[in-house]
Amino acid sequence: MRPPLEGIRVVELAGLAPAPFASLFLADYGASFIRIDRPHPKAFTQTPPTSTADLLTRQKTSIAVDLKSSGGLALLQSILADVDVLLDPFRPGVLESLSLSTDVLLARNPRLIIARLTGFRGQGPYANMAGHDINYLAVSGVLSQLGRSEEPPYAPANLLADFAGGGLMCACGILLALLERAKTGKGQVVENNMVDGVSYLGTMLRHARKTPLWDQPRGQNFLDGGCPWYDVYKCKDGRYMAVGALEPQFFRPLIEGLDLPVEDLLKRREDRAAWPAIRDLLKRRFREKTRSEWESVFDGKDACCTPVLDQQELEEAKHQQQLPIHLESSSGLNAALEEGWACQGLPPGTGGITTLNEWFGWRDGRDFEIVKGGLVKSNRSKL
Repeated sequence: MRPPLEGIRVVELAGLAPAPFASLFLADYGASFIRIDRPHPKAFTQTPPTSTADLLTRQKTSIAVDLKSSGGLALLQSILADVDVLLDPFRPGVLESLSLSTDVLLARNPRLIIARLTGFRGQGPYANMAGHDINYLAVSGVLSQLGRSEEPPYAPANLLADFAGGGLMCACGILLALLERAKTGKGQVVENNMVDGVSYLGTMLRHARKTPLWDQPRGQNFLDGGCPWYDVYKCKDGRYMAVGALEPQFFRPLIEGLDLPVEDLLKRREDRAAWPAIRDLLKRRFREKTRSEWESVFDGKDACCTPVLDQQELEEAKHQQQLPIHLESSSGLNAALEEGWACQGLPPGTGGITTLNEWFGWRDGRDFEIVKGGLVKSNRSKL
């Protein structure tokens, strides 16, 4: 089966986290990639440089290019004249400073999709400020709803703004633009920022503030650690079990498995004033058995009670990672499954010359040259 994005050519200007995650998603479903890295004296040699800090490089290739040189810039302009997508991870104004404004790029390649991924909105009080996931999460309003009661808000690593609200939203935007291009034949600029991305993810949380589901202060609601039967509990061996028995039909088998008074707790659970006492009861009971013992108790039962597995044990058990979406007639690439635990990185200049040949038939010495660790457009080139 052919992957759905086979034949889509993407140029990714090297960045970290959000943009590489967007490109990883596209690459796993068949898009062909060249990442543009900075020049390096060992690039394109028999002893390549070490990999960059980007860990999301599966199925990608790289060329090193000095975008501050006229030859390097001319080479990139020639590439962008005949590809499908440019992924720009830079802050507003960087492309323009390189003479790569969107108007110029689209005039030369009207089918080009230019995906621009920033942290803050392009306009507004934070537009020109540096930031990271926690900052975008903070000004979106979502961070204020995450964390324990009477403690500072807690950011769950950089999953929400960088990867979900940033990278994944950007990939969705590119797919939407590809669909539109199939109808009109025209590319366009796809603007993404992580503040709006994570705010969109938080739509339900924002609306739930006006319902009993989430109308209490942070850490005192049903889904934010306030509810005793939607939380994580430590076991006898120091490992953990996750409990999500929100509905009565799941709460009953949970309490039965814990060997606690079912009818009494079914009545008391409706009283929020009883939640602290119920939490203490669950804490004490979970500490009486190991995680493995609790797994045996709840295995196969609809109690919404599962072990908290750590990445190390999953890797040691050779747990197979899967692509997030299965398409019956156009699957993703198997390498995504085979390399689910691999972390190989991508040294600048690796594989990109081969990709240029596959895309355009270009050859070293005829269409481009290697100068000071970077590719430049050849003076003999007719590109």
